[in-house]
Amino acid sequence: MNAVADKKSVAFYTLGCKLNFSETSTIARDFDKQGFERKEFEEAADIYVINTCSVTENADKRFKSIVKKAQKQNKDAFTIAVGCYAQLKPEELAAVDGVDLVLGATEKFKITDYIHQLSKDEPAQIHSCEIDEADFYVGSYSIGDRTRAFLKVQDGCDYKCTYCTIPLARGISRSDTMENVIENAREIAAQDIKEIVLTGVNIGDYGKGEFGNKKHEHTFLDLVTQLDQVEGIERLRISSIEPNLLKNETIELVSKSRAFVPHFHIPLQSGSNELLGKMKRRYKRELYVDRVKKIKELMPDCCIGVDVIVGFPGETDDHFMDTYKFLSDLDISYLHVFTYSERDDTEAAVMEGVVPMNVRKKRSKMLRGLSVKKRRAFYESQLGKTKTVLWEAENKEGFIQGFTENYVKVKTYYNPELVNHLQPVQLLEIDEDGTVRVDIL
Repeated sequence: MNAVADKKSVAFYTLGCKLNFSETSTIARDFDKQGFERKEFEEAADIYVINTCSVTENADKRFKSIVKKAQKQNKDAFTIAVGCYAQLKPEELAAVDGVDLVLGATEKFKITDYIHQLSKDEPAQIHSCEIDEADFYVGSYSIGDRTRAFLKVQDGCDYKCTYCTIPLARGISRSDTMENVIENAREIAAQDIKEIVLTGVNIGDYGKGEFGNKKHEHTFLDLVTQLDQVEGIERLRISSIEPNLLKNETIELVSKSRAFVPHFHIPLQSGSNELLGKMKRRYKRELYVDRVKKIKELMPDCCIGVDVIVGFPGETDDHFMDTYKFLSDLDISYLHVFTYSERDDTEAAVMEGVVPMNVRKKRSKMLRGLSVKKRRAFYESQLGKTKTVLWEAENKEGFIQGFTENYVKVKTYYNPELVNHLQPVQLLEIDEDGTVRVDIL
């Protein structure tokens, strides 16, 4: 009898991005098909699956504490690591006390094939391909745990940004077929999910063939045009998209769209053209200004989020203040601030001009402060307006929360009948916790 034949419960933990959430959900559905009972991660389960991230050093460190948490729930449980960190550093993860199985980029989608080979009293098994072999596409989406779904449309990246390990962890850029994306969107809509967030590593690159060939069968514009016509989807949201791949035609489509909402998240990384060059980004700051102007011209209430990295090698005080002023003057709504951390096997890790960690943290704090001001100013600009909110399930101290189409976080007194409903509201005032109080219309 195999080691886990009679094991019937499984729990999942996801670190990192929306793409990881969509893939965890797909893996979880494979367990469902095999008859496993789904448990919360805080409960005792027979198998724990941890989907890892390697974008920052912090994600690496968190992995160990999550394994400990699983072991505390059930010391005899099997713990499996999958995802980006598992592809990049499989031996490192396998050495963590309590880990039984490590699966790389392609193997994670065959997880149920491996679990029957597990034995608790043996060293951790590693099944990890060479990343060049990650040349096929597995579609996925998350569902069932929230009022929105994350729909994966693309994987991998052909860009060579000098700070990034994602191409090493996920392989070349490849896309789902149009037919499959539309089918997945219909499946999601049929389950009364009101909002779909499109996700991937570099979604603006959508169209590269299913097996990584460079033949562009469809473009990102084709994709969003088709999705906008799928019945039953109330809202579509584009997650992160590179500024050089966000074309005028896409912005124009969103501005006239039935379902796409006025919200873009556009990575910048630095406001210094010199640093953008060192990062091997594929645009200059002038293009970024053009994108923001075009969006605001067509959609004045559009929410624009920005990724920015502080402390990249060679970033002087002048470079940083240049970025700070650039962002301060830009008509954007919030920032995601990343403190640069050295990643093995990246060009930036061996660059000169290392910025001391205390300086990185100080700069990060300054930009996070700027983000708070930007979000506040954006929220204030929306007060008095009528927007539509998608209400979420959680009861937070007697309040229900949700997001408007343009990503303003709002709240009103909790009413379970509102959950997963889209409702027109008037935005009244910003509360102490930063959310906006609304009047239901």
